[in-house]
Amino acid sequence: MRHGVTRRLKPGVTAAGRVSAPWHRISWRGSRSRGGSRLAVAQQAEGGELSDAVKVPRASIALSTASAYPERAADAFEIAADLGYDGVEVMVSGDPVSQDVDVLNRLADYHHVPVLAIHAPCLLITQRVWGREPWGKLLKAKEVAERLSARVVVVHPPFRWQRDYAREFEAGLARMGDETDVVFAVENMYPLRAGGTEVVPYAPHWNPVDQDYGHVTLDLSHTAVSGSDALEMAHRLGGRLAHVHMADGSGATNRDEHLVPGRGTQRCAELLEDLAASNYQGIVVLEVNTRRAMSRDDRRADLAEALAFTQLHLAAAKTTGAGPKTAAKSTGAAATAAGSPPPNPNGRGPRGAQEDSGYGPPPPAARTSA
Repeated sequence: MRHGVTRRLKPGVTAAGRVSAPWHRISWRGSRSRGGSRLAVAQQAEGGELSDAVKVPRASIALSTASAYPERAADAFEIAADLGYDGVEVMVSGDPVSQDVDVLNRLADYHHVPVLAIHAPCLLITQRVWGREPWGKLLKAKEVAERLSARVVVVHPPFRWQRDYAREFEAGLARMGDETDVVFAVENMYPLRAGGTEVVPYAPHWNPVDQDYGHVTLDLSHTAVSGSDALEMAHRLGGRLAHVHMADGSGATNRDEHLVPGRGTQRCAELLEDLAASNYQGIVVLEVNTRRAMSRDDRRADLAEALAFTQLHLAAAKTTGAGPKTAAKSTGAAATAAGSPPPNPNGRGPRGAQEDSGYGPPPPAARTSA
């Protein structure tokens, strides 16, 4: 037991938390919310009957290295291992460790915590990381992801002043995606508001739903800032929803808060339960702001709470009496469980063409075997 977290695993789940079967059991003991109530995700059933188990989809739950700030990327690997995350998403930043693929590989091996995603250095404060040329940054992110066997590169839409980059962004991403198994998932951003005026600093737009991106990252702190409905965005994205940044926000103007899920106004629980019902096979990344934590123990408590919340609401929802949309997704999940591809496997196509095909790209094995 580490930091008050006990995990009791059925056969088929490794000690590092990676699932080699369609379901596993998790027991949280001593993980407390800020109000002091225990979060019991599931308990080991007597006799080990499958009917007593909480079924969890094949989605992986990762910790963003940004969630450990002001601690370093190396500390995030340790925290992820201690708390039982499935892996990490590396936010490439000014921290030299986040930029060094060899060091990241050693950290992953030492802590038995894989790197599942790379967040390319797209922020204003990382404009000089990996050079100034935006396509060069994405190429470097792809190479690092390939070396670490990471599945996803998270990328922001271009800034408006990056005119040449913005003009070729959609077509360029599509070309790069055709050359690798790594998924480039464009993140939803938000406009800035002041005095009744709305300024959009991104091109072609801050909202990826109506753009022709093959894969999208949905960030729930950003939906709070933009005033968007995260669940509605997820439904409209359908099979293009490849990656989720789980966080919360209050909706305060221009405040990208990245709260622990459940502490804001976003539909975090509903989205997670919808992903579970849809057999989502992408990655859910906890990207939360813990810089105000009073101590390292407080930071770990916040990140344990965030993980417990996510595990709890990813427990597969009952499909009895489900509507047509859920039933359609469940058909794909059943086909996948039986060893066949779902009716509408993910791929590029017109906007909205995959809304009823479930969420997320095919798992890595399915994609590389094609």
